[in-house]
Formats: sequence, C-alpha cells, structure tokens
Amino acid sequence: MKKLLLTKKIHTMTVWNKITSFAKEKKLFAEKDYILLAVSGGPDSVAMLDYFARNAKKRKLHLFIAHVNHHLRGKEAEADANFVKKLGTFYGIETSILSADVKKIAEEEGNGIESAARKARYELLLQAAKTNKCSIIATAHHSDDNAETVLLNILRGTDPKGLAGIPPSRALSHRGRKSIKLIRPMLAVSRKEIEQYLKLNSLKSRKDRTNDDDRYTRNWIRKRLLPILEKKQPKIREHLGIISARISEIFSSL
Repeated sequence: MKKLLLTKKIHTMTVWNKITSFAKEKKLFAEKDYILLAVSGGPDSVAMLDYFARNAKKRKLHLFIAHVNHHLRGKEAEADANFVKKLGTFYGIETSILSADVKKIAEEEGNGIESAARKARYELLLQAAKTNKCSIIATAHHSDDNAETVLLNILRGTDPKGLAGIPPSRALSHRGRKSIKLIRPMLAVSRKEIEQYLKLNSLKSRKDRTNDDDRYTRNWIRKRLLPILEKKQPKIREHLGIISARISEIFSSL
C-alpha cells in the first residue's frame, strides 16, 4: 500500500510539474486568470480538470467547465453530458452543457461532420467564455494528439507550418484590448501518462466509441500507422514532437 501511494504521489507530481513548467514556458495562464475548461469527459479532459481543480486555490484561478453535446451519439452523448455535470458538482465548479446539431450544420453548410463539429464546438466555447468573463479556454490535446496531427498534415499535403503541429496557444477572439485565447497545457504529457494518472488517482472517464472508427483518418493514424512506425522507431512520437517544436520556434521568431 505504501509503495502504491508513493507511486501515485510521484506520478501525480511529475505530471503536474510537466504541465506547470510547460504553461510557464509558453505563458499559457497566470494567477487570477478566468479559465473555461473544455471537458468532454474523456481521459485527457478529466486529467486536465483534475489538475486545474487541485491547483486552482494556490494559483488563485477562477474556473468554469463547458461541455459540448454534438448530438451525434444519441444516449451515449447524453450520458457524457451527465457525467461532466457530476464532475462539475464533485469539484464545485460551475458547469455549462452546450448543444449543437452537428449533422444539420454539416448538411446546411456542405461540410463534413468533423469540420462542422469543430467549428460549432469552438463557437460555443467562445460564447461560453464571454458569458463567464473568461480570457482563456483550455482544451486537453496531449503530445500524442500533436504527433498524430503532424502525420495527418503530411498525408494531406502541407506547407512547412503544418509540421509545427498543434500550437500551445492561439487567439480566438479580440474584444478591444481584451482577447480570448485557446490554450493546450496538456501538450506537455502523453496519452500513457494521462491513463496512468487516472488509474493511480482513481478517476473515471468516458469513452467515445467514434475514436475507434478507423474510417476517420486521424483514428487510422493512431490505430494503424503509428504502431507500424513504432516497430521501426519506438521513439517516433517523441521525434515528431521535437520536429514540431523546432518548426514552431522557427515560425514564432519570424
């Protein structure tokens, strides 16, 4: 038992320190900031929520939770929303459940489901941030997401900037002198680290079954392509992360 508790403490602090150091280096957030946490209920967003909730008092952060129901998975989507509501209650954080009929939006605009979902999600999160006077929206993209994005951009055909992967932060809206920015503090940690974090801290999460459908290119990259590449180069994810970081530095210095 003592060994397990020590392992839990060490891993938890390792993850926290990685996120905090990354946030400080990239200037993602500061004390007293109002932050809207985009929580899907999946492992990555639950880990992000736990990190912020358990560090909020020390950093004097004002936190809000937002969950977007895309109405693509029927009762499962409703269960996700209810799960996030319970998380908000557990942590004592005000929670907003946002709703978008993504299929209808995709049909009306002539876009694919993924594109319509992404657009609707950010529009709703932006509105929720304004309502709660948040200057920051945090999403839980992690380092594996970044590696997948680099490969996805290569497959689609990309200019050099596409090799920079997922940016740690970007502006979503400008309101006079005030702006709302999107941050991704979980880029500092991997999927494996997140899964271990949840296991050691006995945190439950929801599973989105559409993530197993390799008809979607990103899922195919994660489930098929990366495992093949890892057989030749076990550190391929790490290498892609280093490449994207270097490319990002080059473009940020221009």
